[in-house]
Amino acid sequence: MGWAIALHGGAGDIPLSFPVEGRAPREAALRHCLELGVAALKANRPPLDVVELVVRELENSPCFNAGKGSVLTTNGTVEMEACIMDGNTKKCGAVSGLSTVVNAISLARLVMERTPHIYLAFDGAEAFAREQGVETAHSSHFITPENVERLKNAKEAKRVQIDFTEPIKGTIPSSIGDSQIGTVGCVAVDGHGILASATSTGGLVNKMAGRIGDTPIIGAGTYANSYCAVSATGKGESIIQATVARDVAALMEYKGLSLKEAAAYVIERTPKGNVGLVAVSANGEVTMPFNTTGMFRACATEDGYSEIGIWPSGINGDLEYPNK
Repeated sequence: MGWAIALHGGAGDIPLSFPVEGRAPREAALRHCLELGVAALKANRPPLDVVELVVRELENSPCFNAGKGSVLTTNGTVEMEACIMDGNTKKCGAVSGLSTVVNAISLARLVMERTPHIYLAFDGAEAFAREQGVETAHSSHFITPENVERLKNAKEAKRVQIDFTEPIKGTIPSSIGDSQIGTVGCVAVDGHGILASATSTGGLVNKMAGRIGDTPIIGAGTYANSYCAVSATGKGESIIQATVARDVAALMEYKGLSLKEAAAYVIERTPKGNVGLVAVSANGEVTMPFNTTGMFRACATEDGYSEIGIWPSGINGDLEYPNK
C-alpha cells in the first residue's frame, strides 16, 4: 500500500499531427499539477485536499475546458460544473450552471461540507457561492477569444463538439480554430488507502443552455469509495449511459476484479471514441485507459513510477515522460 495520484486534461480525437506548440503548454500544466499533487501527498495532506488543490490549478489554466478555459454554450455563455467525492465517507458535492465562480471544484466541496444536499445548480448554486464568499468574476472573465472562435466554428459545422474535436474540414487549423481543449480531473489515494476524486468541466462546445453532463453526476463522471477513485472524461451522454465511474468500483467490489481489469472492461464496453478515465485503488494501483484517439494524462506512485502522455504507449513518442 502506498500513495498514488492520477490526473487528466480531457480525452478525444487528438490527432497525431497535434503540433508541439499546442501540446507543450498542456503537458507543462499537467507536469506542474502532478508535482503539486505529489508534494501535497508527501506532506500527508488528505486526498480530498489534494484532488481539490490539483483541480483548482487545472481550472486556472486556459489550456483546459474548465474554469478559465471553459467552452461556450450555443448562447455564447459559460455553464461550468464540477464534482468532488471522499471515498472514505462517500460524502460528495456537485455544482452545475456556474457562470461567475472562479473555482467550481471548491464550491462543490462547500456544497458537500456546508449544506444538507449533494447537488446545487444555476441560480441556487450562484447564490450559495455569494453566501460563502468564494471568489467570483464577471462572466466575461471566462469568455476567451479562443472559445468564441471554437463556438463560431462549431455553429458553422452545425455540431456539438466533445473534448479535442479535430478542426472542421474546410477551415484553416490554428491554435484557436478547433476544440483542442478538455475536461480536467484528479484522483488520489494516501498511504492509508483513503481515496478521493474530483472533476471539473465547461461541458461541450455549442451545447444547449441548461445541458448537464457526466462530470457532476455521482457514479458517471466522478466516483470514490473504499475500493477506488475514478474521474472520467469524454462524451458526457455516453459516460452517463454507461455509469462509467461507478461500474469500475462495482466490478472491483462485486466481481473481485483488479483496478486495471475493471477499468479496461468498462472502457471496452463504452462506445469507441467516447471515453477515458483515470483511477487509483486503495492499495496504490493506478490506471488511465481510454478508447478515444488520445487523452492528456499524468500519474505518479509512491514507488517512483510517473508518466505524462497523450496517445497510447509507443505511438508518436508516447509515453512522453515515463520514469520507473
